[in-house]
Amino acid sequence: MHQAHLQQLECLLTLAEELHFGRTADRLGYSQSRVSQLIATLESRVGARLVERTSRRVGLTRVGAQFVTEVRPAYRSLQRTFDRARERAMRGALAELRIGFTGMVYEEITGTFRALHQQHGVAVHTHDLPLGSPFTALLDGEVDAVIAELPVHEPELTVGFRFPAQDQFVLVHADHGSADRDSLDVEELAGLDLLHRIGDAPHYWKAARTPPATPAGVPILSTAGITSIQQGLALAASGEHAMLVCRPLVEHHARADLRALPVRGLEATSQLGLIWRSDHRTPALTALAELLVDAELN
Repeated sequence: MHQAHLQQLECLLTLAEELHFGRTADRLGYSQSRVSQLIATLESRVGARLVERTSRRVGLTRVGAQFVTEVRPAYRSLQRTFDRARERAMRGALAELRIGFTGMVYEEITGTFRALHQQHGVAVHTHDLPLGSPFTALLDGEVDAVIAELPVHEPELTVGFRFPAQDQFVLVHADHGSADRDSLDVEELAGLDLLHRIGDAPHYWKAARTPPATPAGVPILSTAGITSIQQGLALAASGEHAMLVCRPLVEHHARADLRALPVRGLEATSQLGLIWRSDHRTPALTALAELLVDAELN
């Protein structure tokens, strides 16, 4: 959009708030004649009167009021885009990525984010996502990518990088009858009340996080849901529930009131992926995926 057009819109929107040419001119740093000129030029472009001015008052015409209502959200969105560009310029970043997480942001990942900034001028902004809704913000365009647990079967989503698969453990209270054992067999999960993720994730994804039955077909009880890792840890520590977790979470969340037991015979492993929309692959995302590969090789 041409700079002059932006000035005209800014002038009209300010006038719609002030309803006074003098105050509008003061806010914008223009002369009153310049404000009048910008409004007149905009009216000429639209082909209709937008502002009514008498000796006693200033107001919007019906067309002007409707025009302001429709153009204000778009103008504010454009302002935010300019603001983000200025912020990136001040930080020395040429671009930015919005990355969503459904759990912890581990040091290994943030180290790659720093490398992306240093080597490619791309700033990463992290966004916390609901534990049971890993893909919604991505599909809605609120984030550019997510680092979330696999699998992903949606055709509109692409896995750009797969992190190493991790063994799964079951968290139980330290006083649980099995807490002093070295491990649990997968069939013994049927004797626990496993926590499940609350959210709009696909059924197959939720089943991978909390299996509905053992390999022998015995149902696994799951009477409570969680929306965050911290909530899950607290409920597991209550002694009434258990939770399946991956090795990194166990290592980063050691607690005296919880015991992490390896699960023998559990075929599924926990694996994170860098996921983006198939129609929205960008050079910045490709660079991030390549850095993750390099970090894994080294």
